[in-house]
Amino acid sequence: MRLILLALLVLTFSTHAEEDLSAKAWLKNMSQAMRDKQFKVSIIQLQADHIRPLVYIHGIVDNQEIALLEYLNGPPKNAIRVGNRVTFIEHDQPAYSVSAPRIQGVWPAALAGDISQLEQGYQFVIGGRSRIAGRPGQMIRLLAKDENRYDAQVWVDMETYLPLRFDTLNQEKQLLEQTMVVELLELSEPANILIEAAKQDWPAVINQAERTDGKNWQFTWLPQGFDVVVRDHHRLIGIHEPVEYIALTDGLANISVYVARSGENPMPNELLTRNGLSMVVVKVGALEVVAIGKVPSETLERIANSLVLK
Repeated sequence: MRLILLALLVLTFSTHAEEDLSAKAWLKNMSQAMRDKQFKVSIIQLQADHIRPLVYIHGIVDNQEIALLEYLNGPPKNAIRVGNRVTFIEHDQPAYSVSAPRIQGVWPAALAGDISQLEQGYQFVIGGRSRIAGRPGQMIRLLAKDENRYDAQVWVDMETYLPLRFDTLNQEKQLLEQTMVVELLELSEPANILIEAAKQDWPAVINQAERTDGKNWQFTWLPQGFDVVVRDHHRLIGIHEPVEYIALTDGLANISVYVARSGENPMPNELLTRNGLSMVVVKVGALEVVAIGKVPSETLERIANSLVLK
């Protein structure tokens, strides 16, 4: 009887301690867990009517983060991160490496980074609790502070603090995209495949595109919290000439901006897909500015119209 009472007291104390955590504290604990813990998760991603199954493994080998992302459907495709080098292995092309702190395509990189940076564009609010993958999860809402981006919500595992589910919602609160864990295994030591990955001689990081002919395009307006993270020459599908490429992010939402000569076949002025990906095209003299991202089309149009050459 004494053991039962003691167990109940411990459980009660633990529950009360968790309830005392602020929304930001939950997110900071999650960020730390994503960097420090060793784990394997099976994931499904839902985008409109498309389902993509993934396996993600993370661990620490020789004091550096190692991670593996495996795509389970379609042609074999993996991504392996050793420190800040991400190598992509696909069946139809040679492996190549890029410099990146996270593997894109699983969770937004900001969830494992400095949570405070997200406060420029989002308010953190504690939501309810749900059972996901057989585990209790605490929901944290990331509410957009303006109309220039969408809301999000993440469920944090109450035992490991790892993310269990991440949703993106449009302004009508409709689900645009969902990443959900279906199995989570916390590991006591790094998985063997990660230990072997740390030993491999992966391809050198590819050089960024030369910008000798790049133009100094600048934005006179960006939504609060959005920053330029990449500038290079890029090729837009259907355009054979190189175009200027600028990548923006607020930590959760990513926006791509392309600047090129207007083509003979005009592109649609606006396009919106069912998974929330918007595209707008703005004419600037003889040039065409294409902005693409999972934000409202009005945001993309204002960003594209604010682009000036300095």
